[in-house]
Amino acid sequence: MENATKGQQFIAGERREGTSGETYEITDPSTGETVATGTLAGPRDVGEAVAAARAAFPGWARTTPGERAGALLRWADVLEARAGDLARTESRTGGKPIRLASEFDVPGTIDNVRFFAAAARNLEGRAAAEYSGDHTSAIRREPIGVIGSIAPWNYPLQMAAWKILPAVAAGNTIVLKPSELTPLTSVMFAEAAQEAGIPDGVINIVTGTGPTAGQALVTHDDVAMVSFTGSTAVGRQVAAAAAGQAKRVHLELGGKAPFVVFDDADPEAAARGAVAGALINAGQDCTAATRAYVQRPLYGEFVERVAALMGEVRLGPADDPATDLGSLISHQQRDRVAAMVDAARADGATVVCGGRAPGGALARGAYYEPTLITDAAQDSAVVQREIFGPVLVALPFDTDDEAIRLANDTPYGLAASAWTRDLYRAGRATREIRAGCVWVNDHIPIVSEMPHGGYKSSGFGKDMSAYSFDEYTNLKHVMTDITGLARKPWHDTVFTSS
Repeated sequence: MENATKGQQFIAGERREGTSGETYEITDPSTGETVATGTLAGPRDVGEAVAAARAAFPGWARTTPGERAGALLRWADVLEARAGDLARTESRTGGKPIRLASEFDVPGTIDNVRFFAAAARNLEGRAAAEYSGDHTSAIRREPIGVIGSIAPWNYPLQMAAWKILPAVAAGNTIVLKPSELTPLTSVMFAEAAQEAGIPDGVINIVTGTGPTAGQALVTHDDVAMVSFTGSTAVGRQVAAAAAGQAKRVHLELGGKAPFVVFDDADPEAAARGAVAGALINAGQDCTAATRAYVQRPLYGEFVERVAALMGEVRLGPADDPATDLGSLISHQQRDRVAAMVDAARADGATVVCGGRAPGGALARGAYYEPTLITDAAQDSAVVQREIFGPVLVALPFDTDDEAIRLANDTPYGLAASAWTRDLYRAGRATREIRAGCVWVNDHIPIVSEMPHGGYKSSGFGKDMSAYSFDEYTNLKHVMTDITGLARKPWHDTVFTSS
């Protein structure tokens, strides 16, 4: 945690404090202990970061794909050497189990760096033929310029990677604003890039609040594109602000993932998948399983088994390798989750298990017990709104048509899963559920090679995979006359004299 003692702004290759005059305190939400303090970024810091990125852009954009790939591979090596420190910092500032940080967050980030190192060398447009007979057309894919990105607190290191990697692999420069709750690993990530030889100013980090630093970044004249991950409500504000300057926008927003269990599914696999999918990162995951729709013949068995499995989940200190479920990001978030569960209970829903904050040794932290709710109405808040906590709602359905209708019956469309051993049912579910990712007989796994992004109010555009380059590049049509200066028929429409 040596980095916690330094300023959490990284601008033009240097660590420093912010100039807003507003102080911050980063705490370990599992204990309430202070991890770091400092001064937040203000508009002046954002302006200097954007200026650094703008100055670095021409040189970085001119590097060859091979040069960028080499830098990213060295970057991955530096991250490998620092993996332990990254995992401990990610765990402590997010309250997440060290096992999750060590086995998922950090390895996934390093894999993402290595993927984009290779992808940088395959950044191309489609070659085109001689459509007119006298000209050859080709497509150039070019970097946009300075990217302004805003990342959330639930996966600080991975979200920094998802924002930064496709941007810089394509030749852009970037200013990233991480959440002021969890900025430490984002700054460590940028420092590792500098050590790997990526020039100063290519990657800049400003740690500030959304209304101050975020607003300044989104509306800065020299920011060519804005990428935001966070709530749908704030995403709409970001899009509106960027629209005033006709900027390109990429949004990855909220989710309310349906978990559809048909009556031919393996009930034990489905129950285990539901618990894992609902409790990943204490449920603070936009793709977490939140709505389990179970066909009636399996419904009672499913509820009973999920409740039993939730009872086996071990809550505990983030630094304990045996801990399954860590704390939420803050007491404020825990209280928000508790309020939604209490409101569901008051409306007549049944809290089968959980539904409270634990006492004893965990009382100081922002913990909340794994919670299963039944008997909720389809139009209730716990079914329709994102909870972002370790809460699963289970509801029965009768027909396949009903299952698809219910799965699509929220404003969100980020992820979903279907559990069945029937090929037709699986095919129908993947075709008709309106979500950016539909798993079959699994929930949550992601890979660097495949895109991540949503439908409907879950946003638009893709993170990860080669498809993310569509967000971070401009396409240019280049047409070349391959016959010299010979007269063409269309010239006669302009030049009428001989």
